[in-house]
Amino acid sequence: MKHFLSINDISKDEALFLLAEAARLKTQLRENPEEQLRYLRGKALAMIFEKASLRTRVSFDVGFYQLGGHALYLSPAEIGLGKRESIADVAKVLSRLADIVMARVFRNSDLREFAQHATVPVINGLCDMEHPCQAMADLLTIQEHKGLENLRVAYLGDGNNVCHSLMLLCTKLGLSFAAGVPEGYEPNNEITETARRDGEVLITNNPAEAAQNADVIYTDVWTSMGQEEESAKRLQVFPPFQVNAELMAHAKADAIILHCLPAHRGEEISAEVMDSPQVKVFDQAENRLHAQKSVMLWLMENAG
Repeated sequence: MKHFLSINDISKDEALFLLAEAARLKTQLRENPEEQLRYLRGKALAMIFEKASLRTRVSFDVGFYQLGGHALYLSPAEIGLGKRESIADVAKVLSRLADIVMARVFRNSDLREFAQHATVPVINGLCDMEHPCQAMADLLTIQEHKGLENLRVAYLGDGNNVCHSLMLLCTKLGLSFAAGVPEGYEPNNEITETARRDGEVLITNNPAEAAQNADVIYTDVWTSMGQEEESAKRLQVFPPFQVNAELMAHAKADAIILHCLPAHRGEEISAEVMDSPQVKVFDQAENRLHAQKSVMLWLMENAG
C-alpha cells in the first residue's frame, strides 16, 4: 500500500508528476470544476486531528469534496490514538470504513504505526518530524512564481518539521537549500544528510549567510503547537532570525517570501515585510488545496 508519510516516500519523477498534476487540477477547477467531481465519487476520507489547523482542515475537506468524495473530521476526543483505543485497532477499523486517511498528529512514531496497520493509503497531515503536504504546496508556489531551475531557497527560524520536508523536496528537485537557525535548533542530522545526498545544503547559525542571494525566503513560527512551555526562551533566542528589511537586503531584489502560516507579525516576520508585494503566502495557502488533491488522487489511483 502506497502512503505519503514523508518526502522520502516519493521519487524526483513522482514529485514532478504531483506538481504538474496539482497545476492541472488548479486550472481545471477554474475552467471545468464539474469534471473533478467524477474522480473520487462515492469515496470517503477520514481526517484524524490531534492538532488543530485552519489550512489543513479546510484544504483536505474542501479538496476531497471537489474531487467528488466525502471527508469526515475526527477530533481527538473521538479517536484518542493509543489511549482510548490502540493505534493498530483504529487503523484497522478506519481501513474498513474509509478509502483513505489523513492524520495530523504529534508523533511521527504514531503515524508510522498507524500506516503499518492500515490497508488504505495514509497521508501525513503533519507530525513532529515532517510536513510533506506543506512542502508540496511550497514548491508549487515557487514553481508558479520562479520556476524550478537554478534557485536558492533560504529558510530562517527553527529547524523543525516544515524545514525538514522543505529541505528534502528542494534538494530532490535540484534547488539549493540553506537554513539559518539558532545554535541548538538545527534540523535533524539524518534528514540533513539525506538531503545532502540529493543536492546542496547549507546549515548555518548566521541568518545573513543563509539569506545571501536567495531567490526564496521562507520562515515559520518560532514556537510550534506543543512547545508552548519553551515560548519565553525562544523569544529571546530567535529575534536575529526575523525576516525583516535588513535580512531581505541579503536576498535577491526579486526574491519572494513564503510562510506556512499562521504568521506572528513582529516575531518571525516584521509587519512591513509580511505586507509587502514580495510575500506570496496566500498563494501558498491556496496551493495546499491543489497540492493535496494531487496527492490524494494519485494515492487513490495507485490503491486501485
